[in-house]
Amino acid sequence: MNIENKIGFDNEKYLKTQSEHIRKRISQFGGKLYLEFGGKLFDDFHASRVLPGFKPDSKLQMLLQLKDEAEVVIVINSDDIEKNKLRADLGITYDADVIRLLGLFNKIGLYVSSVVLTRYDSQPTVDAFKNRIEELGIKVYHHYSIKGYPSNLSHIISDEGYGKNEYIETSRKLVIVTAPGPGSGKMATCLSQLYHEHKNGTNAGYAKFETFPIWNIPLRHPVNLAYEAATSDLNDVNMIDPFHLEAYGETTVNYNRDVEIFPVLSAMFEKILGESPYKSPTDMGVNMAGNCIIDDEIVCKAAKDEIIRRYYSAMCEHRKGLISEDELYKLELLMKQANVTADDRKVVAEALAKEISTGEPAAAMELSDGTIITGKTSNLLGASSALLLNALKHFAGIEDEVLLMSPNVIEPIQNLKVQHLGNNNPRLHTDETLLALSICAATDNNAKLAMDQISKLRGCEVHSTVILSAVDERIFKRLGVNLTCEPKYEM
Repeated sequence: MNIENKIGFDNEKYLKTQSEHIRKRISQFGGKLYLEFGGKLFDDFHASRVLPGFKPDSKLQMLLQLKDEAEVVIVINSDDIEKNKLRADLGITYDADVIRLLGLFNKIGLYVSSVVLTRYDSQPTVDAFKNRIEELGIKVYHHYSIKGYPSNLSHIISDEGYGKNEYIETSRKLVIVTAPGPGSGKMATCLSQLYHEHKNGTNAGYAKFETFPIWNIPLRHPVNLAYEAATSDLNDVNMIDPFHLEAYGETTVNYNRDVEIFPVLSAMFEKILGESPYKSPTDMGVNMAGNCIIDDEIVCKAAKDEIIRRYYSAMCEHRKGLISEDELYKLELLMKQANVTADDRKVVAEALAKEISTGEPAAAMELSDGTIITGKTSNLLGASSALLLNALKHFAGIEDEVLLMSPNVIEPIQNLKVQHLGNNNPRLHTDETLLALSICAATDNNAKLAMDQISKLRGCEVHSTVILSAVDERIFKRLGVNLTCEPKYEM
């Protein structure tokens, strides 16, 4: 069976069943639910890669089905503002991402009621950020570090603990608590609100939405292994939920941090609500993604491909000195558990063979139909730029010998780079190549035809025989291309 470019996940079923399940959980707690929303709300490309058919904005579309009864609270750790912490996938700081999220939520009609600054300690940069948010008409609340958190329950659940945090005023049944990234304090914010709501005599509950690991597929399923690969820097480990197994005799999957913190959470629920509504970490979750996998073979293949890509990424990060050997070893172990090797990535062998035959860095691309396109280094173009042009020619049905851009167009750009902009390498990067192609498209029909094919690059697989520049990496990411590189620099 050819499973290339097939669908393994029913996105429409997911939107319907997930929103219905959240509504049931709201009812369970008497009409008010604080929902800790983990993972990426927008642009969840990891989920769309490992669950073919899952749309990158699926979680957002699901929430839009609940928008009349939902409001959003965005949480950010004050320390992350001070340290200018970056979202690696977007290359922007956490505080900038909060501004981005506010704009996106507002644009689609999802009501954002407030922003919460956790671990607040009157930091000047944080106060400046607060003023910026308030100028946008959004309320800002302060939550503080609590001594002894999360172990000293008598102090945490008191007027000097959660009681010291500012109570977040909310008006709707469903309060979605989200953040730019992990470690922002989403769970603590939810529990703080439960404390205040209970103290005020309001019935409210807590639940957690986290797409991965998927609780109702096997522990070592490739999709769950791919989640471990994606979070190798956090040291997350998938494990059987022992509390769920003991309570119900059912085997479910969770991850170590939730399992480790559950006894504390359960005790907190008992202290705040009188009894814990949950018998296990799995009980707290509302994720229905596992019920929407319609072809396990397809999602297994996609998840294994993701693990290989993560492995190559880790090798390059290690080469750059950005991660430890331990993290690389973890990726190697996940490769073995998934029963995959680098040889399973077709573009790798093709790119390396091209490099050997030309004696220069090369690149290869696998299209959705399995066709392999290669690109070589020349005096005018880097291998990645040549690869893009060759792929666009293929999509457009243009013969290989046809020049999409005349040397008369390329050479002035090279002169500008070397003579005026201080570049040592005159070859065109991918961004410069696409800009030059777009200019040529104004007067050349072949160039225009090639430009019209750019959307077809999304989802294609690319491998480079050298670590690419940040510019080229960024362009491939924006094009939706899945890029890997050999862990070596161009000489």
